[in-house]
Amino acid sequence: MNEARPRRTWQDLSPGQRGAALVAGAVQLMLLIAAQRDLTRRPDDGVRGRKLWWRVVTFVNFVGPISYFLFRRVPAQRGASKRAA
Repeated sequence: MNEARPRRTWQDLSPGQRGAALVAGAVQLMLLIAAQRDLTRRPDDGVRGRKLWWRVVTFVNFVGPISYFLFRRVPAQRGASKRAA
């Protein structure tokens, strides 16, 4: 039978592994904040689908915020002015 491996703790990691984990966590947090902030500022018609679902999806590690930025934002129209002429 398979014997369970002992769980690794933070102290078991090398300094390089600890640094990599911290950098990955910081990148994940920045992506999450950027996606949530964009969702807050973007009007409903600027997002494909429901904003509530995108808020939930962005909490999935790396995949959620990246998929939001790649697939579900409606790009801003260039050259379109918000002011009436």
